[in-house]
Amino acid sequence: MDIINALVVFANFVFVPGLAYGAQLALGALGVTLVYGILRFSNFAHGDTMAFGTMAAILVTRGLQAMGISFGPLPTALIALPFAIAATAALVLATDRGIYRFYRKVRAAPVILVIVSMGVMFVMNALTRFIIGVDEINFADGGRFIIAAREFKELTGLAEGLAIRTTQVITVVTAAVAVGLLFWFLGNTRTGKSMRAYSDNEDLALLSGINPERVVAVTWIIVAALATTAGVLYGLDKSFKAFTYFQLLLPIFAAAIVGGLGSPLGAIAGGFLIAFSEVTVTYAWKRVLGYLLPADLAPEGLVQLMSTDYKFAVSFAILVIVLLFRPTGLFRGKSV
Repeated sequence: MDIINALVVFANFVFVPGLAYGAQLALGALGVTLVYGILRFSNFAHGDTMAFGTMAAILVTRGLQAMGISFGPLPTALIALPFAIAATAALVLATDRGIYRFYRKVRAAPVILVIVSMGVMFVMNALTRFIIGVDEINFADGGRFIIAAREFKELTGLAEGLAIRTTQVITVVTAAVAVGLLFWFLGNTRTGKSMRAYSDNEDLALLSGINPERVVAVTWIIVAALATTAGVLYGLDKSFKAFTYFQLLLPIFAAAIVGGLGSPLGAIAGGFLIAFSEVTVTYAWKRVLGYLLPADLAPEGLVQLMSTDYKFAVSFAILVIVLLFRPTGLFRGKSV
């Protein structure tokens, strides 16, 4: 029975949160790796693209709620998501046309585009904070739990309760659907195959009659969809604060680089690796070990390797190790 209680505690505080967080990072890292693989630069504005998309979803959600429209037990933000994606796509397409296109035409070095994207990042962050403010915002509607801890205890008779939030299930399911649609699009549609060809060899793709502007536009639309979905799912699971998404840039880039920049499969694997690493290192293992160890060996301290305040240090450490020993990532993406 103690082993089962330990497994319930582990699932409650490590596995389920890590799974949801990993799905959010995987979607974010997919957007980064698409920009790197097809447009050939590291987009430092990606975190603030997520913030802008989430802000748009919040504003549309408020409008829908004011009109009395809801999604029953599910968050109204899911209805707002397509509108937010459209607004974010319009923003990134306008940014590309007004800024990035010039540097593509003059064939600027990737490092120049990285610096330019940092400028875009600060502008997007300021725009988001100007429109919606700097306060923390919670998505409050919809059912909170699929399984509540008290109900689980009553059902099983265990000392520990398992709580699975609705937003965690929505995150995993939505991420799985988004990833499935993305891989189907890239592998089975003419536009998707054109994007892959453009990524593999730009000059040969142009000789084959592929329209580069169309490829770029579709790439940005997909990136907007992934960024907005990741941002909304993160906001639903935790909360929204504009500056938080700027901080998420580190674990997202770490996930993309660990998996292999330019590799969609690598981005997914890297997202879950980074997420579970952060959660595992910053979790206090006292309760789990209390069930697994004899009473005289039970720990008195928290058994926490690192405070949650320093969880991004885990991402940074993994990123540095990968860059030093395997710069192409786990799935051999393009060398950083």
